[in-house]
Amino acid sequence: MAERPKGFALFRAALTNRKTAAMLMLGFASGLPFVLLIGTLNAWLGELKISLATIGVLSWIGLAYAFKFLWSPLVDRLRLPLIGGLGQRRSWLILCQGLLALSLWGLAATDPVAAIGSFAGIAVVAAFLSATQDVVIDAWRIEIADDTATVEFLSAVYQLGNRLSALAGGALALVLAARLDWPTVYIGFGFAMLAALGATLFLPEARRDAADAAHPLSGHSVPERRKRAAALAIVAICWGWAILVLGNFMVSALQPPVPGVPGPSAGDFTRMQGPWIIVATVIIPALVAGWTRRLPQHQGGGEKMGGTRAAADHCYRALILPLAEIVDRLKWGAILVLALILLYRIADSIWAPFAFPFYLDFLGYSNDEVAFASKLFGVWMTIAGVALGGYMLAAWGRMPTLVAGGAVAALSNLLFADLALGGPTIDAFMHMVALDQIGIDVRMMRLLVAICGENIAGGLAGTAFVAYISSITAREYSAVQYALLSSMTFLVGALGRAATGEAIDKVGYANVFYVTAGLGGVAVLLVLAEWWRSTSAAARVKEPDVSPV
Repeated sequence: MAERPKGFALFRAALTNRKTAAMLMLGFASGLPFVLLIGTLNAWLGELKISLATIGVLSWIGLAYAFKFLWSPLVDRLRLPLIGGLGQRRSWLILCQGLLALSLWGLAATDPVAAIGSFAGIAVVAAFLSATQDVVIDAWRIEIADDTATVEFLSAVYQLGNRLSALAGGALALVLAARLDWPTVYIGFGFAMLAALGATLFLPEARRDAADAAHPLSGHSVPERRKRAAALAIVAICWGWAILVLGNFMVSALQPPVPGVPGPSAGDFTRMQGPWIIVATVIIPALVAGWTRRLPQHQGGGEKMGGTRAAADHCYRALILPLAEIVDRLKWGAILVLALILLYRIADSIWAPFAFPFYLDFLGYSNDEVAFASKLFGVWMTIAGVALGGYMLAAWGRMPTLVAGGAVAALSNLLFADLALGGPTIDAFMHMVALDQIGIDVRMMRLLVAICGENIAGGLAGTAFVAYISSITAREYSAVQYALLSSMTFLVGALGRAATGEAIDKVGYANVFYVTAGLGGVAVLLVLAEWWRSTSAAARVKEPDVSPV
């Protein structure tokens, strides 16, 4: 009998590794609260006829996932009392999962119509806990990897667990809600988080790099300590101001209306405060980071320090160093790169919270129909889009694929504009290719065509975007730069969601989809400009030196 190849033996060993099962469970535990809070919750609110403006404001809880790098140093350093003996990673996971179960039960026990403020407060806490759990899981995945269960293999298993949770928290939740009620569904998923907590008790604890924990700036070129402290203080004040402004508006917007007194306008807030929030969270930190690279540098680490100093250095490494390296390397090109990152996914991200209200309430599809079309059929179409993106990256290259992804993502919004107007163009397309003759209800087929186009476009654009972000990260800072840059993709879309909900209430879905398609077009123009910039920069690097000797 022929000997099996070594690669197969390693794959089989990885599959049967205890860490693989743990990673699958953690991937599920990570994805479940995300889909329940960012997507499925809006189906519940839409069913109760909560205004789209309110749903838009409530969607800001998703900013917890964009801002999670801010408190990741604290999670990395702080040892929890009482349960800290279980291990740094395991104790934080148990805390987050236990409180997430309580939060889901709290949502189930709160009436969104009578107490939308309390409901929103619980959702904010749950999103913060979910984002914190993601920070811990990301660190555990890297630290627990070995020669058998490699970090690449564990990352793939994590994505599988995430996809399973999307099916459970999306499709299964919709099907159950049609037969039970939403509070019962959330109670059930609270018990699912409790089951994850039970499994976490048996996780292998990760091995941590003690030298890195004690000296987080070791090996990095940094300015002297007081200048670092000043830079960190400026960035912290800017982020603190932005979070305070967002939180204050969210609280005021969700207060019960006072008769005869107009409520706060999300559109006005986005126009007046949105640009300043971008300045505070992106532009000023980038300028501060660039300033730190102009200061005299020395190699960090080596000196003795207490826990507070080490935590400050962790924050500096997470918040300042990634941007400083990018600004120093790209110079003025960093402005274009940051603008591209902020706007590339805006065409699909800005309306994401309104997908379920659009399908269920505006178009009148049933929970079962939306569960099949969006969460089952749509998943396979996303996979097809990812595969197409991978093929195009290999055949065309990174920048052409990035242009194509941005263009189709913007154009897919026109599909939904057509759907909002009754689907005349989609119907004409179905008739042309005989899709209306295959025996499926025409109304259902119309939804499938729109979701097919949107999910393939999203999978393609997402694949191209991940490849682009990965290409501009420096090897020395790859993990922290990727986390920081990918978090920025949430920012503009999340800020615009409250205004989007208000606009839908005023001018309707179709007109808003035309606007989001136009915003996607702006992103494509930025990609073309970045293509020209990067090509010109590469040409200058390759230019031979012809100066006289």
